[in-house]
Amino acid sequence: MSEQIQNIIYQKPRKWSALVVGRAGLDLYPQPSGSKTKLAKSFASDVGGSGGNIAIAMKRSGGNIALISALSDDPVGSFVKNRLIEEGIDINLMQTTHGNERTSLAIAEERPTDCEVVIYRNNPADLQINFDKNTELAILDSSNLVVTGTSLIDEHSRKQVLNMMEHAKKNDCKVWLDLDYRHWNWPDKSSTRSAYQKAEKLSDVIVGNEEEFKILNDKLTIQVKQSMSNNQIMILKKGKNGCTLFSRDSRLSTGIYKLNVMKPFGSGDAFLGNLIMNYMTHGDWQKATEAGSAAAAIVVSKQGCASAMPSNQEIKLLQESKSIEPKTEWS
Repeated sequence: MSEQIQNIIYQKPRKWSALVVGRAGLDLYPQPSGSKTKLAKSFASDVGGSGGNIAIAMKRSGGNIALISALSDDPVGSFVKNRLIEEGIDINLMQTTHGNERTSLAIAEERPTDCEVVIYRNNPADLQINFDKNTELAILDSSNLVVTGTSLIDEHSRKQVLNMMEHAKKNDCKVWLDLDYRHWNWPDKSSTRSAYQKAEKLSDVIVGNEEEFKILNDKLTIQVKQSMSNNQIMILKKGKNGCTLFSRDSRLSTGIYKLNVMKPFGSGDAFLGNLIMNYMTHGDWQKATEAGSAAAAIVVSKQGCASAMPSNQEIKLLQESKSIEPKTEWS
């Protein structure tokens, strides 16, 4: 029944599978794994941030990926840049700040419950991005533009990103908006809603959980109708209950692959990155959402975040060994 779901039609192949807009930063994990931060003996490092994580997820899934972000001109920024290069992410569209801006830092506990994550984003470097000529040309040669919501929190960054989205829409580059809402990033609900609604109008696919979609509209049912009337795909993430994809005339509900959970974070980035790449390959939303669900399950079952992003082979092995629960349903 997948033909009932609106397709995002991809034209001739372009250089980039996707350009990802968002933050990349340094992640630190208290050691031994499972420790509380306040009791840690040491810390393990990884690259992180929603933009960096999604880019790496897509690269490991076979994509040609570039990241649009900014890093501070210091050893932390250099660490993140080097790790992105090691992962095969093209950083030619990344910018460097030379003022007091700093690359983001996250300290995340690898615990299934009582898991605390502390994120330092004081004067973040990634909000200093500019929509320059190189980015303009890159969008013309990319199949997708993936925008993470935290890139919208600052007036300067928001203006640049909205211009990127508008340019993509005009040039057949599909725009994906990951709402990526964190309340402490925003001054109030009104300004948050205004920023997200501007980005929503420029998006082909909108992805988020119930809390995030209620930033767009207090009533989820109205938001679903609005997305459907705008001919958009809306993907509602429901945690342990899987996800539901809404299109103009159908809905698709997908479950999860059950693995032992080591930590609760990283699943959303793994889900989205693999969903996009799988859909580009197969043009089938059922296969894409199930691959995304498998990737999410793998990431939360392993140490680290970006470094835990699975390959297509890992996803295939999981899907061959386990069934999705509950089974995928169309309506």
